[in-house]
Amino acid sequence: MLTALGEHADTSGTLKGSFASQSMLAQSRKHGTQNSSPRCPWCLRALVVKYLMPRAASISRDTAETKIELTLNLDGTGQHNIATGVGFFDHMLTLFTRHGLFNLDLQVDGDIHVDFHHTVEDTGIALGQALKQAVGDKKGINRYGHFTLPMEETMVTTAVDLSGRAWYIDKYAFNAPKIGDFDTELVFTFWQAFSANALMNLHHLLHYGNNNHHISEALFKSTARALKMAIANDPRETGVPSSKGVL
Repeated sequence: MLTALGEHADTSGTLKGSFASQSMLAQSRKHGTQNSSPRCPWCLRALVVKYLMPRAASISRDTAETKIELTLNLDGTGQHNIATGVGFFDHMLTLFTRHGLFNLDLQVDGDIHVDFHHTVEDTGIALGQALKQAVGDKKGINRYGHFTLPMEETMVTTAVDLSGRAWYIDKYAFNAPKIGDFDTELVFTFWQAFSANALMNLHHLLHYGNNNHHISEALFKSTARALKMAIANDPRETGVPSSKGVL
């Protein structure tokens, strides 16, 4: 059974680290992976990823305009510690982590005395870089994800492709320049920076809606849930999900 784990098994035939805890053994019994002919051998791989090798990355970005410290764990539970100095932006990022079940620690010291542009854009850059690093070589993942999300009178669809190629399509519009003190144009700024640095296709489509807060919230929530689908492991995929063999 352990030969399927490759580098995750040591020469004595036992798993490295603390994987063989009682809770892990219970999980293996649940999924039928404790005997030598497991019912679903991929279950053990999924448990190793979850408990031994969480897909995570840390980014430090220091410019004349912003200082950013960011840690992203894709295999989290939605825990977050977010402080950008921009209240509405913190709220949107909190929704993003909760609906994607990502753990995010984000501290930003930006020149918000000028405006919010640099803080929002540079956060998008850092978060996109963290996603790209955390996903790694993309072996075994779905690659694609999509989600249509209702938010009261608003409906948004997000589709993503972790293709290694950057492209952003924004088929939405706000009907006012600000949400509180937050410039609505910065929603585009964030997602453009995020998708470019994650090297992903990101498509946003607003079907209908007129409340600007709801539109922005639906964009962040639906993107998180589409990404959760895209980064999930496909038990039948043993390599990179591409005919080219690399993404």
